[in-house]
Amino acid sequence: MSPLVLAIDGPHGPVIHGINDAAQAEGIVQGTRVVDARALCPDLQVVPADLAGDAQALGRLTHWMRRWCPWSAGDGADGLVLDTTGSDHLWGGEAAMLADMEARLAALGQPVRLAVAPTHGAAWALARYGGPREVCGPQALKARLAMLPIAALRLDGATLLVLRRLGLKRIADLMLIPRATLERRFGRDGKTLMTPLRRLDQMLGTLPEPVVSPAPARRFCVVQRLAEPVMDPQPLLPALLGRLCADLAAEGQGLRGLRLDLFRMDGHATRVEVGCAQSNRDPAHLQRLLGRHFEHLDAGFGFDTLSLSALRPEPLAAAQVRLDGDVETDVAVATLVDRLSARLGPDAVCLPDPRDSHLPERAENWTPAMDRLAGRRADLLAPGGLGGGGMVAPRRDRPVRLLRTPEPIEVLYAVPEGPPVRFKWRRKPYLIKRHQGPERIAPEWWRVRPGTRLRDYYKVEVEEGARYWLFREGLAEDGRGGDPDWFLHGMFA
Repeated sequence: MSPLVLAIDGPHGPVIHGINDAAQAEGIVQGTRVVDARALCPDLQVVPADLAGDAQALGRLTHWMRRWCPWSAGDGADGLVLDTTGSDHLWGGEAAMLADMEARLAALGQPVRLAVAPTHGAAWALARYGGPREVCGPQALKARLAMLPIAALRLDGATLLVLRRLGLKRIADLMLIPRATLERRFGRDGKTLMTPLRRLDQMLGTLPEPVVSPAPARRFCVVQRLAEPVMDPQPLLPALLGRLCADLAAEGQGLRGLRLDLFRMDGHATRVEVGCAQSNRDPAHLQRLLGRHFEHLDAGFGFDTLSLSALRPEPLAAAQVRLDGDVETDVAVATLVDRLSARLGPDAVCLPDPRDSHLPERAENWTPAMDRLAGRRADLLAPGGLGGGGMVAPRRDRPVRLLRTPEPIEVLYAVPEGPPVRFKWRRKPYLIKRHQGPERIAPEWWRVRPGTRLRDYYKVEVEEGARYWLFREGLAEDGRGGDPDWFLHGMFA
């Protein structure tokens, strides 16, 4: 493993925000300037830190951690705090709960340091300055905290510098000082949280510090329990979808996915999920997406419970319809994609993804339409953009259909640098009646390896009337290989 660090902008140049084990072994510490770190390790790899992405990932992890307790919150930029009061016995005790947390987080590829303590401040200190997995009870709290360094008090750098200059290196040194002396030196400003006396009281439990847990995202779900079982649940869907979409509209939300759970009398459950290319809350459209899943539905002795849940809710503002009563183009395209994807499968409907490249096969890629239409502008949807069989050329002078990979052909030509006379493709011979070209496309020197040969493209019309797009790769005696190779790349309409 090579030394790797994450860097952020500092007042005097980039500073190190995070390090891996190899960089730590080289003596690099967090907060060091990148220039100084390179002097210690010339082979150091520096990658910009994504602080916004880290914050979003930490927020998702905050809700994921609620499998162990109902209250969790972020604790700084690199930690989480959980209030496990009354829930640790469900996991076999505090030690077993920490072991389960460590195993599950390790499965996600996330190494952690864990600690359980009676107070938030004590747990914060032990997780960062104690053992890798530590449990501290109320009786041993004061003695255990006394051994920790003064930095475990969660103080700012200026206050820590003053404490170190006063000769206070451990929390035990601070505990021995009379409270009146600390009040005179640092004060008890109610507006300032980072005072040594206040942090010490929070750590020992004298001053309360509750965990402010963010509210979980609202779940949109409607359930209908039937007095008598039904064999066909479709007549009940309009009312259920109307209730669900009304709840979404009241919160200004739409859904990207819809899940229908059907419970039979014998306990068997059937789950149906459909997706939307864009955020949607139209009951009629959602019912059409669910319709095809009822063709081969096994009702058994009947269904007695139906449940509809909104998956991946997203903000969706109310939009005014056009004066002629029609819908916007992007909404119509998204609706069409939803219906085709529901019938053919999400990977069968694709949209072109233009790329900046000279090579025709690299200038466009295909992406599932369900993924591309999220936020895609309607003006990018050119006619003929939907499909999945081949590639559609972005230029009008190019063939309507391109092969995903150019196929080799056998060519007979009179002059090595001239157009072909006849060619054989897929074991069938073709006689060329007319041709146009060549159109030369040079290699992309900034992307391909040295020695890549240029291409000369020809538009040809064969005796049967079909038109093809051929190209010769390389030139005779160009110093980049042997004889040129010929390929068929596309077909004209």
